[in-house]
Amino acid sequence: MRWGRLRLREKVLVYLHYARRIREACVRRSSSTRRSGCPISIALELLGDPWSLLVVRDLMFKGLNTFDAFASAGEGIATNILSDRLARLEGAGILTKRPDRTDGRRFVYRLTAKGMDLAPVLVELVLWSARHERTDAPPDTIRAMMRTRKRFLDGVRAKWAKAAPSANGRRRPRKPVVVELSVRPSG
Repeated sequence: MRWGRLRLREKVLVYLHYARRIREACVRRSSSTRRSGCPISIALELLGDPWSLLVVRDLMFKGLNTFDAFASAGEGIATNILSDRLARLEGAGILTKRPDRTDGRRFVYRLTAKGMDLAPVLVELVLWSARHERTDAPPDTIRAMMRTRKRFLDGVRAKWAKAAPSANGRRRPRKPVVVELSVRPSG
């Protein structure tokens, strides 16, 4: 098979085939070659870089769900790094990717139940940062997290569940509810 003679559609199919095989190999390798069985070590292997948690934050609290939205979120992530982190998070089962119904060239990302289980961790990171550093997180949000943590987390999970695709694959209509959180480096 000569690459130059393939039609664009055939090239895309070949690319997708090899991309899937590479992603599957990365997932197999990452789960079989852990440094140790320590829970903290395992979590750091999955989420130990700042970009992964920021993608999860954007999905969970800001309502972002496309590559372009993540890239323009203001954090300055390079597109190659963003692509890698999205693939890693998908491979780890933290998020899913599906084609956008309105534009087949784009993908829509969504947290899985495993990804949503990170909500308490992110809330604790927000509270820790707000306690020890100056942040841009809205004070009302910080107070809600501190005073009624369980209710806040229940609200985050309820928004996620409400946005789930219905049985026929179409999204239920929803009111956009966004909780803005951002952390400004000190100094």
